[in-house]
Amino acid sequence: MTLFGTAGIRGPVEEITPSLALSVGQAAAEPGETFVLGRDGRETGPALVAAMEAGLESAGADVYRIGQVPTPALAYASQGRRGVMITASHNPPADNGIKLFDDGQEIDRDAEKAIEERIADEADSPTAWDRWGRSGRLELLDEYRDAVESYVRERFAPHGDRTPLDGLEVAVDCGNGVGALATPQVLERLGANVVALNASVDGHFPARESKPTPETLTDFSDFLAAGEASPASERSSDTAAGAGSFDLGLAHDGDADRLVVLGPDGEVIHEDTILAVVAEHYTAASDVDDPVVVTTPNASARIDERVREAGGRVERVRLGALHEGIARERRQGDDDTAVVFAAEPWKHIHTAFGGWIDGVASAAAVAALVAQAGDTETLRAPVTERPYRKVSVDCPDRHKSTVMATLETSLPDAFPDATVDTDYGVRLEFPDASWLLVRPSGTEPYVRLYAESESVDELVANARDVIEAAVADAS
Repeated sequence: MTLFGTAGIRGPVEEITPSLALSVGQAAAEPGETFVLGRDGRETGPALVAAMEAGLESAGADVYRIGQVPTPALAYASQGRRGVMITASHNPPADNGIKLFDDGQEIDRDAEKAIEERIADEADSPTAWDRWGRSGRLELLDEYRDAVESYVRERFAPHGDRTPLDGLEVAVDCGNGVGALATPQVLERLGANVVALNASVDGHFPARESKPTPETLTDFSDFLAAGEASPASERSSDTAAGAGSFDLGLAHDGDADRLVVLGPDGEVIHEDTILAVVAEHYTAASDVDDPVVVTTPNASARIDERVREAGGRVERVRLGALHEGIARERRQGDDDTAVVFAAEPWKHIHTAFGGWIDGVASAAAVAALVAQAGDTETLRAPVTERPYRKVSVDCPDRHKSTVMATLETSLPDAFPDATVDTDYGVRLEFPDASWLLVRPSGTEPYVRLYAESESVDELVANARDVIEAAVADAS
């Protein structure tokens, strides 16, 4: 049985049922443990929370409900105990999901497999009646918002002489998700003038799709380009943008673990550029000899360039396993090594703050970096942005392993000047910092091709020929 994907358990509610939530709760808990339990704004959340609570308590755990919160707030609340978030993140409203945490981090693959095995074996039944857990409610959202504010204030205005976002004009598209409960409030406390759009939590996501992309953010882009910010009289004299315009836009998915950043013209800034900018900041600010940034195979080489320039190195780990990559680097490192940042496109872990993906903290940190730079163009200027493509090549699921085994040889043969990494798919890096990655889709009958190069169309065409030949041979 395979329940867990790259981001917990997720799918249509015909599959993510109260019965499943009950079983996962019974399989995940042990007598004497303590869980915090939260949810996003989806219509099916209350019923799944009730079933999960019953499963956890009947297995002997105490459960504290924390209500509607962003996923990073639930992760924050799970420090020193365990946690469950009922969320389907950026999926459509008919979906829901279950994400489990232990001491502020997503549970690892071994823990996921143990839960899957217990459910498959039907090994779990309620513990003795006098060992059932108890339930209660905690109000932790304010504490989480305070913690994010304090972290960003201390990092970006350590001397307390001004607020990090003093006078910054920011628009936030909350997308009817639970980010509306944290990001606008934190940014305002840090000194920004904030306009929050689609800030009513609604599990139908009426304003736009939950997943923020250039295609779903067109209305928000137009709003930014129109420049309907606060009047000039309300702006600080040192704000870079002109009167009546925004300095940047920020957009979340349904549970606020993702962040999309837009410039004042409404353009979506590439997610790898944002990752590179934040990674460079943390690397340059580190006081260790060997600062490490953990990212994923599909992340751009522009990240490696900026981290190297700042004196650090980049290590990669499979998609959805940033926490595992952090743990690996910490095990292998010494006193001169520290993981200063970990991220995959759209999702960031601020390791000095906590071990979880946190779109709210990212929103505040990126805004602070924009405030320091003066504007988004100055902030992103050091990053070399090459043309990028993502292509899906048809490949039946049954042939994926054979095709990938072939590509481990045929792709390097086709591109002999590239260095090769086959840990997580086949990744080729070229002397001019171009790169390509080929990996099987975990959910659809495709092999994915990612490429970045000044001659990206030619690179994609040549790589696609090699992939299609491998698929044809396997068939």
